[in-house]
Amino acid sequence: MRVLFDQGTPDPLRKSLTPHNVSTAYERGWSKLRNGELLDTAEREGYEVLVSTDTRLKYQQNLTGRRTGIVVLLSTSWPRIQQVIPSIVAAIDAAVPGSYAEVEIPFRDG
Repeated sequence: MRVLFDQGTPDPLRKSLTPHNVSTAYERGWSKLRNGELLDTAEREGYEVLVSTDTRLKYQQNLTGRRTGIVVLLSTSWPRIQQVIPSIVAAIDAAVPGSYAEVEIPFRDG
């Protein structure tokens, strides 16, 4: 599966997604694109899942009819994200065109 990380998604997460082909918006030269433009570009380029930390995405964009599944991490903190990597992997694996999922991230470390 082709997975795109937006600007806030911690890059080390890609090590846990080895069965997938992961790129970042920065690597693709898309770091200046706004959410709608990024989603449109990702779909045109064949990305199947966008992983974001932008919790406003579902309110700012019309997600109906999208060909890209979206997984939103409810934190940008890598130490906290590391605690729920299996949940993140499961959400990405379960993503289908037009799906939207949020992954809860524990507030406290440990």
